[in-house]
Amino acid sequence: MALRADDLIDRRRLRRKLTFWRVAALVVAAAGLIALSTWIYGGEFTGVAVDHIAKVKIEGTITEDEDLIKRLDDIRQSSRVKAVILSIDSPGGTTVGGESIYEEVRKLAAEKPVVAQVGTLAASAGYMIATAADHIVARQSSIVGSIGVLIQYPDVSGLMDKLGIKLEEVKSSPLKASPSPFKPTNDDERTMVRKLILDSYDWFVGIVAERRNMTKPEALALADGSIFTGRQAVANKLVDAVGGETEAIDWLATKGVDAKLKVVEWKDTEGGGFLFSKAMARTIGSALGLPDYGSDIIHELGANRLFLDGLVSVWHP
Repeated sequence: MALRADDLIDRRRLRRKLTFWRVAALVVAAAGLIALSTWIYGGEFTGVAVDHIAKVKIEGTITEDEDLIKRLDDIRQSSRVKAVILSIDSPGGTTVGGESIYEEVRKLAAEKPVVAQVGTLAASAGYMIATAADHIVARQSSIVGSIGVLIQYPDVSGLMDKLGIKLEEVKSSPLKASPSPFKPTNDDERTMVRKLILDSYDWFVGIVAERRNMTKPEALALADGSIFTGRQAVANKLVDAVGGETEAIDWLATKGVDAKLKVVEWKDTEGGGFLFSKAMARTIGSALGLPDYGSDIIHELGANRLFLDGLVSVWHP
């Protein structure tokens, strides 16, 4: 009898284990199906299997963004993408970041119609990117402009004096590692920085003049750092029309794009391929009822603006 009782206990344990693993397998399979359907029908590359209008959001502080550049290149190569809407809401960022995205958008626009849709803000490098599109629409109260370049650096020499801290350095030449936050700038250092700024500024103004069909003097008159509402921007030829996504699609229709095509947002897969991407992990986690721990808190707080380096094209860095 003892052996039979042990057998019953073992069988019950085995049943429990089998039940657990069966449930776990079903949950994982369901999560996988949800993730796969999200990928195909509602996720990062929704609508890949059908013709559609691709939407790309360019938001926040602009830096050199390899993921965004690759996404734009993938869109350019996709035969299913018939047109592109750039949804821009950015105060700008690094000049190099704006330049790299601008160039990629121009490559894209050479093959597919591209329209920029300005949300709250498209200033400085954000506006630079908007000019790469074939057409720009903005809300009446959107903020547009702030055409220019700057370098800002702190001067903590007064604080160092109060704390009794002295800086000693040996340099190969007077302008090496200048300007420095540890001492006031001199005339030669300010002249060097100003030459740097003016050269990039001239390049930026040239882009605006070329893309917005202005003369250089006309572009210069608007490139004093001023910002404009969407309505003012239309009057100044910085924007083509007032409106939102509907108006953007209406313009695409004038370029032969079917206005009934679905607008699909292309998002960042965040590396590693679909099966190993953060997006996949988040989808499965969501299916299992788990919280999303993938958010970058520093990015959400906008603290990345504090660490911009190099020439900056940004409104209120």
